[in-house]
Amino acid sequence: MADDDPGAAERRARFEALAPELVEPLRRFLARRADPATADDVLGETLLVCWRRLDDVPPDAALPWAYGVARHCLANAQRSARRQGRVAARVATVDPPTQSSPGPGETQHGEERLHEALARLTDTEAELVRLWAWEQLTPSEIAGVMDLTPNAVSIRLHRAREKLKEILRKDRPAAGHEESTEGRTP
Repeated sequence: MADDDPGAAERRARFEALAPELVEPLRRFLARRADPATADDVLGETLLVCWRRLDDVPPDAALPWAYGVARHCLANAQRSARRQGRVAARVATVDPPTQSSPGPGETQHGEERLHEALARLTDTEAELVRLWAWEQLTPSEIAGVMDLTPNAVSIRLHRAREKLKEILRKDRPAAGHEESTEGRTP
C-alpha cells in the first residue's frame, strides 16, 4: 500500500505544507478572472496539477509557478465553456429557451470602465497588468508565470500600462464645466 512508502509520506507532508500558502492567493487570482463556480473548479484543478507535479514546484517561487498552472487550467476551462456555449447556441436555434438570464462575469458599475479598458488590451497585455497590479508580482515572478524573460516582462508591462492609461484617459468623461458668457460683453 502507498501509505507504507516513506517517500509518499514525505510527498504528502510537503504538499500539505505548500497547499495552505497557495489556496487563498490562487482563489483571489481566479476570482478576478472568472465567475465563482469556474474559479472554484479551476482552483481544484490547479491544486491537482500541483500535487501531480509536486517535484516540479520550485521551492523559492511556488506561488508564481502555481499562477502559471492556474492560467493554463483557466484557459482550458474557458475553451471548454466556449465549446459548451457553441453547442448550447446550436440547441437554442432548434429549441429556443423561454427566458434568458444574465451571464456570469457581470461587473459592478465602478469596475466597468477598468474591465472595458482591460478588454481593449491584448490578452497578454491584460494578463501582465493583472499579475502586476492585482497579484502584486514582480517582473521576474511574472516572467516565471508567463514563460518570458524578466526583461521582456518589464518592457511589455511598461507598454501595457501606458496603453491602459491612454485608454482610460480617452474614455474619461469630460471634466470641468461649461463656459459661461454671463457678465461678458460680446
